[in-house]
Amino acid sequence: MKFEYVLLALLSFRPYSGYDLRKWLEVEGQFLRSRAHHSQIYRLLGRMVTDGWVEFEVDPREGRPDAKLYRLTAEGRRVLLEWVRSPYEPPSRFQDVDFMSRFGFTVALDRQAAKVLVGTELEYRRAQVARFRGRPRTLRFEDPVPEVDPDMARAAFERMHEQGARSVDLWITWLEDTMRWLEAE
Repeated sequence: MKFEYVLLALLSFRPYSGYDLRKWLEVEGQFLRSRAHHSQIYRLLGRMVTDGWVEFEVDPREGRPDAKLYRLTAEGRRVLLEWVRSPYEPPSRFQDVDFMSRFGFTVALDRQAAKVLVGTELEYRRAQVARFRGRPRTLRFEDPVPEVDPDMARAAFERMHEQGARSVDLWITWLEDTMRWLEAE
C-alpha cells in the first residue's frame, strides 16, 4: 500500500497541516504506519500538490510559523476512490496493515467496496486455513550446530503454530462479524 493513499484518505475527512497529519498518525493512526517521519509526509504532500491531488492554503499563525492546510482536489478524490474500489489481493500474512488501512477508510467512503474488501479477505483466509491447517509440520535437522536442541525447536515451532492457528481463527471470526455488520447497515 502506498502511504499517499492514507494521506489522501485522511484529507477526505478534513483539511490537515503536515504537522497535524504526523501527530494523527503517531497516535490514532499508529497501526496504519510505523514511524511516519515528517520529512516523508511533507515530501509526499509536495508531490501530491504537483500531481494535482491536493491543494493548500496558508494559515497564518501568530508567534509561530505559518501552516499550510492541505485539502483534496477533485483529482485527489478521484485517485482516492479509485484506490478504495481497486481489487484487493490479500498477502500471505493475515492482519496486514494494507487491509486495515483500506478497511478503515473504505467503510467511510464506499460501503459496497468495503463489503467486497472484507469478502475477499474472508474468502482468502478460509481457503488458507483449509490448505494449511492439517499440513505435516516437521523440522528437519541434518548435522545441526551443537547448540541446536531439536526437541526444543520442534516444541517452539509447534507452540508458534498453535498461536497462529488461534489468531487466524479469531481474525476470521472478526471478518465474519464485520461482514454481518456491513450488511446490516
